[in-house]
Amino acid sequence: MKQDNVIQIKSYDFAVKVVKLYQYLVEEKREYVLSKQLVRCGTSVGANVEEAIGGQSKKDFVAKLSISYKEAREVKFWVRLLYDTGYLSLTQKNQFIDDAEELIRILAQILKTSKGE
Repeated sequence: MKQDNVIQIKSYDFAVKVVKLYQYLVEEKREYVLSKQLVRCGTSVGANVEEAIGGQSKKDFVAKLSISYKEAREVKFWVRLLYDTGYLSLTQKNQFIDDAEELIRILAQILKTSKGE
């Protein structure tokens, strides 16, 4: 994986958006539990992409990207829950679901290619 590639950039930008959403949820909505789960998995996507880039082997690369994939899927769960419990607007929910799904598609394709499928 080369430096400054699409998944690296998109996962970092996504982490920034997640942190800003976390700040909004804590400051404006006074929500502390669900938002903490969201910020953990939302920032973990990019962190594991970075670890994958520095992976020691192809197996390590695939393992770290697999974690990123699962964390991106987890984001969707917390976003839906935050929406269904009244903390997020429909627009906010849709934006984060769309962003997470884009990351999931990219990660799935990279994993498929890396595994030789």
